[in-house]
Amino acid sequence: QVQLGESGGGLVQAGGSLRLSCVASGSTVSRYMMAWFRQAPGKEREFVASIWWSGRSTYYADSVRGRFTIARDNAAKNTVYLQMNSLKPEDTAVYYCAADTRLRNGATPRDYDYWGQGTQVTVSS
Repeated sequence: QVQLGESGGGLVQAGGSLRLSCVASGSTVSRYMMAWFRQAPGKEREFVASIWWSGRSTYYADSVRGRFTIARDNAAKNTVYLQMNSLKPEDTAVYYCAADTRLRNGATPRDYDYWGQGTQVTVSS
C-alpha cells in the first residue's frame, strides 16, 4: 500500500512560482510512473505532468508545457516534485499527486492507482 502526501501549495500572484512536493510512504515508488493532476471547482480532474519511473521521460499538458517541470528523487527522499513558474490565474486548482503501479503511461485519472489528498494552489491576478 502506498500513501502519498502533497505539500507546497499556497497563494501566489500571477507570474510567481511554487514548488509542490509529493512524498511517498508505505512503499517505494521508484518503479512507478508518477503524475500530477489538478482539479478546479466545477471542472473534471485533468492531467498536468507525469514522469517515467527512471525519470528519463517526462510528459506535460499543453497548458503547462514550458512553465512547469516535473522531477523525482528515487533515492532516500522517495519524492516527486512539480516546479511551477509563470503561474496564471487559470492554474488555480487543487493539485493531486498520483502513482501508476503498472506503467500504463496514461494521462487520465483511471490510469493511476494511488492518490494523495491534494494541495490547494491559488493564483491571484
